Amino acid sequence: MNLFEIDEIIKKALNEDINYIDLTTEAIIDKNMKSTAKLIAKQDGIIAGTFVFKRVFDILGDVVCTTNFEDGSLIKSGDVVCTLYGSTQNILIGERTALNFIQRMSGIATTTWQFVKKLEGTKTKLLDTRKTTPTLRILEKYSTSIGGAMNHRFNLSDGILIKDNHIKAAGSIKRAVDMVSSKYGYLKKIEVETETIDMVKECLECNVDIIMLDNMNIEDIKKAVSIINGKALIEVSGNVNLENIREVAEANVDFISTGYITHSYKSLDLSLKIV
Repeated sequence: MNLFEIDEIIKKALNEDINYIDLTTEAIIDKNMKSTAKLIAKQDGIIAGTFVFKRVFDILGDVVCTTNFEDGSLIKSGDVVCTLYGSTQNILIGERTALNFIQRMSGIATTTWQFVKKLEGTKTKLLDTRKTTPTLRILEKYSTSIGGAMNHRFNLSDGILIKDNHIKAAGSIKRAVDMVSSKYGYLKKIEVETETIDMVKECLECNVDIIMLDNMNIEDIKKAVSIINGKALIEVSGNVNLENIREVAEANVDFISTGYITHSYKSLDLSLKIV
């Protein structure tokens, strides 16, 4: 993790929430007051983002955070995830920002874990996508990895993925693949997004490395797997949920990618209480 980038994200979030003063805390809490506070789980789930939670208070200063669970741990309702001791003012000033990070990161990790559990016993690996909150991708992709997924491209410079609009602009899959190969040679794997069986066949003629089956029904996925027959890696994407992911995996695909885990998760319920 790039700690410089993490600190910048946290500082922007603190500045957004504090502005120049916490009117309520300044009026009620003496600057020399010290307190103990506990981060308590209010539901079961996978914890992620403890280091971000702690870093909020490191930046504010005069607060020591002790974590009782490592990221990736399965926590139960009632568990004390972290304990804080120090400046009461800074605990209260940082509370919402710290909670916002760890609740969302843990929600992503928990949702990801639920998907990954459905894949147990198959060869299929879960991939995340670039469907993330702008400027928070580093935290969200970290959270999916904590939940058990593999990170797909972090950004556009990480890999070649020829999508529908690229194909339309180029004129055909073959033309798009030829243009990419001409520019980059064979130093990087080439993945192509397909929507029909005919597109799958065209990809095989071009010897692409990975074929994405996008928004295909289960019958077409099975047919595509049979046609590909090990000549390329297979990724399935689109319309994947907890109810159908197992059936898709059992079609013998290599990867399933979903944006659900970073755009439709539910934050994990955590609460910070002064003792």
